[in-house]
This record gives sequence, C-alpha cells and structure tokens, in this order.
Amino acid sequence: MELDTVLMSRLLTAMTLGFHIIFATLGVGVPLMISIAELIGIKKKDPYYRLLARRWTRGFVISVAVGVVTGTAIGLQLSLVWPNFMQVAGNVISLPLFMEVFAFFFEAIFLGIYLYTWDRFKNQYIHWLFSLPIIIGGGFSAVFITTVNAFMNTPDGFTVENGTFAAVNPITAMLNPATPTKVFHVLSSAYLTCAAILAAITAFMILKKKTTAYYKKALKLTLTLTFIFAVITAIAGDSSAKFLAAHQPEKLAAAEWHFETEEGADLLLFGWLNDAHEAIGEIRIPKFLSFLAHGDFNAEVAGLEETPDEYWPPLWVHYMFDLMVTIGFFLPAVALLYLILSKLKKRDEHNKGMLSLIVLSGPLAMLAIEFGWIYAEEGRQPWIIRGYMTVEEAATSSPHIGLMFFLFLALYVVLGTLCIVTLRKVFRDNPAEEELEKLYPSVEKGDKS
Repeated sequence: MELDTVLMSRLLTAMTLGFHIIFATLGVGVPLMISIAELIGIKKKDPYYRLLARRWTRGFVISVAVGVVTGTAIGLQLSLVWPNFMQVAGNVISLPLFMEVFAFFFEAIFLGIYLYTWDRFKNQYIHWLFSLPIIIGGGFSAVFITTVNAFMNTPDGFTVENGTFAAVNPITAMLNPATPTKVFHVLSSAYLTCAAILAAITAFMILKKKTTAYYKKALKLTLTLTFIFAVITAIAGDSSAKFLAAHQPEKLAAAEWHFETEEGADLLLFGWLNDAHEAIGEIRIPKFLSFLAHGDFNAEVAGLEETPDEYWPPLWVHYMFDLMVTIGFFLPAVALLYLILSKLKKRDEHNKGMLSLIVLSGPLAMLAIEFGWIYAEEGRQPWIIRGYMTVEEAATSSPHIGLMFFLFLALYVVLGTLCIVTLRKVFRDNPAEEELEKLYPSVEKGDKS
C-alpha cells in the first residue's frame, strides 16, 4: 500500500504540536502563578504562599526540561517535514523563530537564578524581582511563535517573485492582522489553564484528606486566578471571533455550520449535519452569531457559500469550537461557585462534589487548549499559508516519513513517562507538610487546619 506522505506529515506535526502545547502552556502560565504566590507571601508575611512558589517552581523546572526537547523537535520538523514551506517562507519567519529561542534562553537564565537564590537576600523582594524576567521570557516566547502562526493565517509583509517571498519586511510580517487577537488569546488562555490545573491538583490533594491551611490557601488563590483569567479569555475569544468575521469568514462559518450569508444569523451548538448540510439536533441561539461576529444582532454574517467548495475547512471543526467554548464557560462557573460558597458561613466549599468539579476543571482546561489549536489549524485548511500555499504543496515526499512518525512517537512516550515519574518522585517524597515544618517549624505547629 502506497504511503500517503501528506497525511503522515500532518499526523506527525499534529502529534508533536499536541504534545508540545502542554509544556508550552505551562511554560507561559506557571511563572505568573509562582510570582503572584511569592508576592502575596512576602506582602502578608505568610510562609504558606512562599512555600507554594517554591514547590510550583520545582515542578515547573521539570516541565521546562521536557518542553526544550519537544520545542526542538518542532524546529527540526519544520525543515524535515515541511521543506517546501520553509523554502518559500523561511526568510519571513526566521526572525520570530530566532527571537522565540532568544526569549526562551532569557527565561531559562533567570529561572536558574531564581531557583538557586531562595533565602539568599535579606530583602525578599529582590528574589521576587527575579521572577519577572521569567514571566516576560515565557510570555514573549509565546508571542514570537504565535506571530508565525498568525502569519500563516494572514500573510503580510512581502511580495511574490518567481514563486518565492521577496522584499520581506519581517516586522510587518510579524505584526500581521492576526497577531493582536491571537497573542491576546494565547496568553490569556495559558494563564487560565495553568491556574485551573494548579487548582485541580490542590483539590485532589484535599480529597485525599490533606485539608491543611497550605492547601486551602492554594485552592482559594488558584480559583480566584482561574475566574479572573477566564473572564479575560472570554474577552479575547470575543475579539478573535470578530477578527475571523472580518479576515477569515470561512473559518468562522465552518465553526458554526453557517452556509448561507444572512442577517441576524443564529449561533449553533453541537448537533450534526445531514447530507443536505442541514443541522439536526443542534442548540440554536437566535441572532447570536451576528452579535459574536459584529457586535450587532442584525448584522450580516458571510456564509460558506461565498467560498469555493475546495477551500472549505473540514466541517468537523464545529465540534472543536463548541467544546472549547463550552469548557470556557464551565471553568469560571466552577471557580465562581467555589468563591461564593467560601463566603457563605453555613456552606462547606471543600465538600466532595465541589472538589470533584475542581479536579475535573484541570484536564478540561488543557483539553480546551488542544481543541482551540485543532480548530485554529484545521480551520485554515487546505492552506498552510492562506491564499499562497496549500498543505499538500508544502509537505515532504520522503518515503521515510512513516518511520519518522513512530520514532517521534516513541520519544514522546518516553518523555511523558519520565515527566510523570519524576514529578511524582519530587512531590511524593517531599510532602508539603514536612517541608513547611522544616522551613517554618513554628508556623506548622501553630496552624494545621
């Protein structure tokens, strides 16, 4: 049977990005959580929050190590798997790719300084200041790599000569129309996801009968941050939808199974399509797609009928969009419910049902990231550079792509296993209660509830 090199190239890249995005998200979001926890600990002179920052930093270092390998794999695959893409666009995206590497090294240098200077300064704010470059490095690393993806959606800053991009203005290419909304959405969703994951881990520990002040404070902090960043992410999502309506209408139309251009367009959730492209069993919100796309319930929304059939994105992206949005509403609802219960004296916010919902929110938050990126990439199909090069034109024709797929699969299985085993070893052998007693014995003896 002849190997479909295009399909294998797509599967390999999807697998790599799907695995890498876990660690990339942690690399962007966790430093901010660490910095906030330490700052609160210093301002309130509360050792519980400072211990939170210490322990989160240890776990973060392990995730960074894995992210280095997966990030390197992506860079390697750009040349090996998508050689025609790099030949055409390499001189455009080389600057942001280089800057992304520079931002990562900037982050890594200060992470090392931060990690090894705990309790070295009389003024604790000096140590906290070292967390800021880590946040900046992680954030700009995401910004630069996101500009590459934005360029693939709305290419800009070049002319075409003999089938290649010439007269390149790399700054214009980086600051293409898709960049602002994509960067906003990527950063806010990373912070939201990391807050939700840390809250889920904390709730899981409380379910294991570890209801100490350490875990209670950790849970309240992370869920407060989850709610704040969920609201910000919702704003980012709204701006992204309005961008799509203006610049990639076929992508938004595919997400909503919106086939005919009309005013007062309805928003569709879930359901399925029959052979005539009619939605069945869907949840329909009247005129809300028009509002989402243009801020006007009666605005006209372009349908897929205005795009040639061969350039339609796959219609199953509807489910990716719906799942992402549904989780996006679930997370702040859970966080808000917890915060309300914590204010009611007659209610126990640490009941089993509430904690179970919080535990569920962690993996769901990461799934929302995955669903969002699948929608972002599949919604651009069949283009790799919208309007200039298709995925089929960009992919390698090497017959060895199948072998490469299984080699990288084995690498990711090993990396994932090592990451889980190491994290369990680091935290199981050094429980928070014991570490708190070693560092602040008087506090632990005086407050165990």
